[in-house]
Amino acid sequence: MIKAIVTGKNCEDILPILAKYDFCLACAGSEDFTPDLVIAHGGDGTLLHAEREYPNIPKLALRDMRTAPTCEEHSYETILNDFFAGKLELKKLPKLYAELHGKKLLAVNDIYIHNFERRSALRYRVFINDELYAKEVVGDGVGLSSVHGSTAYYKSITHSIFKIGIGLSFSNSTEEVNHLVLPETSRVKIEIVRGPGLVIADNSPETDILEIGESITLGESDEFLSVYALESFMCPKCRILRHPNKSPYQGYITP
Repeated sequence: MIKAIVTGKNCEDILPILAKYDFCLACAGSEDFTPDLVIAHGGDGTLLHAEREYPNIPKLALRDMRTAPTCEEHSYETILNDFFAGKLELKKLPKLYAELHGKKLLAVNDIYIHNFERRSALRYRVFINDELYAKEVVGDGVGLSSVHGSTAYYKSITHSIFKIGIGLSFSNSTEEVNHLVLPETSRVKIEIVRGPGLVIADNSPETDILEIGESITLGESDEFLSVYALESFMCPKCRILRHPNKSPYQGYITP
């Protein structure tokens, strides 16, 4: 029997189905229960939240069919049957890290520094592997994205995606500065010239502030999000059901 935590919205839709399988179930927040698996029932934000609340525990990603309909190939029962039959590969998505104020933040999708004062642009310097890349950039923000996160905020800024490396993007910069896709081993340092800057990791409600003269170092972590059913979670056929006016492959990266 697999000890599993169920987290996300509309869990009442899936609990009767999960009860048919060899699970020992508990709800998120249950004390004295160490799960072998976390079932993330929802969308991308639910998966990010599940990893933040239960790091380093494998996730089973299931779309909430009430809000995100799926194609015939990816019903709850089909995914769960494949899981118990050992047909689902455990994918490992590299995380990003940020070092600031003597601590480390982790993210699956991206880490961004935004202008805290919306009426004033952020000014900052950019160093890549300790070499100055941009003496001063003026704009709304700057951040680093993973391959998995490149279809999220990175894509909205750059109108592009990438399949290898880590992506550095500049939001609404007044200078002509190139967005970059860097090797995974790269280290990026952002130094605030005029701020403050607001640091956000994924969809975490917790934020940090960078004052003038302070800096943050970003890069790819050696930690991973381990997740089952990522292929079905990112299925282009399912996606077109949620976004009927878009191409099923627009902004899609094969896991």
